[in-house]
Amino acid sequence: MRGVFLDIHTVGKADLDLEPLLETLPDWEFPDNISPGNTAAAIQGAAVVVSNKARLDRDILQQADKLRLICVAATGTNNVDLATAADKNITVCNVRAYATASVVEHVFLQILALNRRLQEYREAVRRGDWQNADSFCLLDYPIRELAGQTLGIIGYGELGKAVAHMGEAFGMQLLIAQRPNTPASPGRTPLNELLSKSDIVSLHCPLTSTTRNLIDSTGFALMRRDAILINTARGGIVNEHALVQALRTGQIGAAAVDVLSEEPPRRGNPLLEPSVPNLLITPHIAWAGVNARQRLVNEIAANIRAFLGGQPRNVVQA
Repeated sequence: MRGVFLDIHTVGKADLDLEPLLETLPDWEFPDNISPGNTAAAIQGAAVVVSNKARLDRDILQQADKLRLICVAATGTNNVDLATAADKNITVCNVRAYATASVVEHVFLQILALNRRLQEYREAVRRGDWQNADSFCLLDYPIRELAGQTLGIIGYGELGKAVAHMGEAFGMQLLIAQRPNTPASPGRTPLNELLSKSDIVSLHCPLTSTTRNLIDSTGFALMRRDAILINTARGGIVNEHALVQALRTGQIGAAAVDVLSEEPPRRGNPLLEPSVPNLLITPHIAWAGVNARQRLVNEIAANIRAFLGGQPRNVVQA
């Protein structure tokens, strides 16, 4: 029985223990330079395929006569044509809750860096401002404590709840967004109200037709002038041109993004312009702690073992 991991480079290989995965099947392949044009050939004859971002669309799945199991090396399964997989009786499994700690740490890394003006003070020391100061400390950039601030969370699943828990530990007040186009429910705040009342807004919802451009120029106009936006979810949830404008005009205080609408951003992106102020950008690494990536590999292996044992787990339905 043959397995193919289409894009293991997106998970990392050198710093991980792949033995749990390798032990599940007698034959594994890790092809290089997978593209839509050669994916079908790469998985020909494979019973198990693992994919993080490599697309498995209808045409590719129709040619995969031996394929029995697709393991998505992520939680989101938008790279797989689930309807075609169901028609061909191919089981699709994902991995859940493997990167929670890593993402939460990254969110608060961004929040703390922006609140405590880490970049500005770092540059001040490099310029010699501290060395030439009249006092023992610099107070050039106002610092805000998290305690007492309002943290607005959009998307209250595994990650949103974990971020909320950490926010409470810092003494923050919480607002949880009501889902778009749903009736009001206890403990949830309409989106516009959340945007207007939050000191910090953190995004943890999936990218869907409902959430695409969820935060746009209208949303930024509602936010406080010192508010901070954190996006570790998906780039398309925020209108990037509107975010640039909001930062340039001081409509909001700052932003940190770990995701862009196109990744990698080979065709450029307005957020990458060096003149955009008060912006932290990281290259989609919130999830990428080595512990989280090892858990991902272990969970993929567990999904394969469960399937081979006749009790598939983490099955995703069309």
